[in-house]
Amino acid sequence: MSTFLVATAQYPVSAPESWAAFEAGVTRWVDEAADRDAKLLVFPEYASMVLPALFAEAVQADLIAQLDAMQGLRDAYVDLHRRLARERGVYLLAGSFPWRLEDGHFVNRAWFCAPSGDAAFQDKQVMTRFEREHWKISTGEPLRVFETSLGVIGIAICYDSEFPLLVRAQVEAGAELLLVPSCTDAAPGYHRVRIAARARALESQCPVVMSPLVGAAPWSPAIDTNTGTAGVYGPPDRGFPDDGVIAQGQLDVPGWTYARIDLAPTREVRRDGQVLNLRHWPEGSVTAAVERVSIT
Repeated sequence: MSTFLVATAQYPVSAPESWAAFEAGVTRWVDEAADRDAKLLVFPEYASMVLPALFAEAVQADLIAQLDAMQGLRDAYVDLHRRLARERGVYLLAGSFPWRLEDGHFVNRAWFCAPSGDAAFQDKQVMTRFEREHWKISTGEPLRVFETSLGVIGIAICYDSEFPLLVRAQVEAGAELLLVPSCTDAAPGYHRVRIAARARALESQCPVVMSPLVGAAPWSPAIDTNTGTAGVYGPPDRGFPDDGVIAQGQLDVPGWTYARIDLAPTREVRRDGQVLNLRHWPEGSVTAAVERVSIT
């Protein structure tokens, strides 16, 4: 399937009163997009961090205690998204989850669920200062790409999108569509990720889908403030908008942003675009000696 509708979420933080309320909320979001015939649904980084609202106030106030307590919900969390993907016949990127490994370390893990009910995951590779210094989140398993009936998809979780060589590795492994779930607490962070998403679309000559967490959760030391705009970006070249903006939401307003994705222009622009960034990458990434010249 080279043409399909993608739905990318500006997903609002909340304080669900029960697991049932959380499940009902996610279900409503999925139903809304699936009813529009979206085939790929993208939720943001750390959308799972509303779950500590279910715990006692002492746990809510303690970042490490939150991570420990959330492990009791992680299987139900993945099962919910797998079931919704299967029931609605969609590919669904669940909001990433702080996942404890057998050695006790935590990683930032995003589960990608298929219409069959199967699921696989992408772990974040490079942690932000907050993740390193306050949460002690670690690098997880290596990069992957996902072969789907929609095409080959890569996932670059928030900060990862700001490192061109990470995404380049996914593209060289066959990725022709990139998903960037994000969680940023201030405008500079949002713009960093948005600029990175657009730069990766330019370099990789393919669509990039960005999904941010939005809104305020004063009770949470992790996701107390969140800002961003969902967007779908492509290379400014044949078959794409002149500015590369395929679709974009309204800043901080919860809701889905929809875009029609056609991978035929991606394949064509990579073959015969006005420029050939993907093919010419080696020429622009050669490490060369640099001569320092004084002209004072």
